Amino acid sequence: MIPTTTLADGTTLPLLGQGTWHIGDEPERRKTEIASLREGIELGMTLVDTAEMYGSGRSESLVGEAIASVRDEVFLVDKVLPTNASESGTIEACERSLAVLGTERIDLYLLHWPGAHPVDDTIAAFDRLRDRGLIGAWGVSNFDPAEIGALSSAPLVNQILLNPSRRGPEFDLLPNHRSSRPHITTMAYSPVEQGRLLDDPTLAEVADRHEATTAQILLAWAIRSGDVIAIPKASTPEHVRANAEAAELDLTSRDFADIDSAFPAPTAPTPLEVI
Repeated sequence: MIPTTTLADGTTLPLLGQGTWHIGDEPERRKTEIASLREGIELGMTLVDTAEMYGSGRSESLVGEAIASVRDEVFLVDKVLPTNASESGTIEACERSLAVLGTERIDLYLLHWPGAHPVDDTIAAFDRLRDRGLIGAWGVSNFDPAEIGALSSAPLVNQILLNPSRRGPEFDLLPNHRSSRPHITTMAYSPVEQGRLLDDPTLAEVADRHEATTAQILLAWAIRSGDVIAIPKASTPEHVRANAEAAELDLTSRDFADIDSAFPAPTAPTPLEVI
């Protein structure tokens, strides 16, 4: 059973979703990747995240095919590139993404990162898209505390890089999200640092104590607070099942102490990191 959290608009979402960065890039893997997404949905990982940037639409195309038969069970997240995020450009980008996805709505539409276009213009486009029923809600990605504070209204979600080696947001951004009214939900991408943390000896020791994998420990760490959603990528059904099993892990005070020793929590503001 995947634990859930509730967004400010009352939407309940699983704490573990499915990311799709670099999914759809290899045609020979398409069937397996589609099977993986469907397996994750069946296991309760019904949040599926994509972006127009991922493979220049190849990820969106694969996601659209994977979720077509179960569209009403899926909470679909997509993102507009900053270069397209003028008021008219955002609307055009959304319409393109919907066509590639083969669906009539995007449940949550994010500005992928701050860019040259005024964010107020992007938000105006989001409002128009919501009025037309093309999106359900809007949010942002890769926004730091100052950029969040400059917004004219609170986004539903801020999707950021967060894992034990990228803990900067814990100092100021996560408290900002939690104290905002309405609150902003944090969505953590690259929770296993694109695989670079999988050989860490401390994390491996923690994993051994739980008879788990290092990746599972990282996912359990990411969702430990109960209000941060992690969106790991998995390219095989076996990998998806392993990700889902991470939700059943209960890390101990010793585990947290060991992780904190190897990856200290921030004690001062640090620039928001982005991959």
